[in-house]
Amino acid sequence: MNLQDQIGALDAGVDQLIQAASAALASRAAVAAAPEPALATALAEPQTPAVAAAPVPEPQAEPAESAEPAVQEAQAPTPTLEVGRPSANEITMTIGGQTVSLHPMQVGQLIEELANARASMQPEPPPAIPQGWRFASTKNPMIAVQKQSNGDRLLVMRHTGHGWVPFVFSPDMIVQMYMMLTQR
Repeated sequence: MNLQDQIGALDAGVDQLIQAASAALASRAAVAAAPEPALATALAEPQTPAVAAAPVPEPQAEPAESAEPAVQEAQAPTPTLEVGRPSANEITMTIGGQTVSLHPMQVGQLIEELANARASMQPEPPPAIPQGWRFASTKNPMIAVQKQSNGDRLLVMRHTGHGWVPFVFSPDMIVQMYMMLTQR
């Protein structure tokens, strides 16, 4: 799947999450009911890379007796994202009252999809390391290198949190990197 396909799949998934959050707010405003079990079950199941999000049921039509519920819905606050860590191998994400439990493989898939989408967004990440930035580093990561037809080198490093992270270096950058790594 190329980058454009991945971005399209992620956009569709984001749209579905927004629709799910909107439907949850609408149903909460209309009827104080529990989240739809079918949606929670569908979102909690593992997904393939081509499908970024589970299908979202269509919101139920509201009676056209009064415009007041529509006004209340328009004034409702936007859904917020809440992330929890109930156990070492589980993350929960809640948007608009809908909670999804993600296990390691699903978290990896989400990181990959988000990283691919973020790579095409503006503004780019800051050029310098931000003060107070928190990170998890990987000491002596596994690496793979491939020579490209134009002389560039593809360097792929395995980070324990991000997974396999690819970088492409021009010959000039390789020389600069070598000099930085070998200076005392």
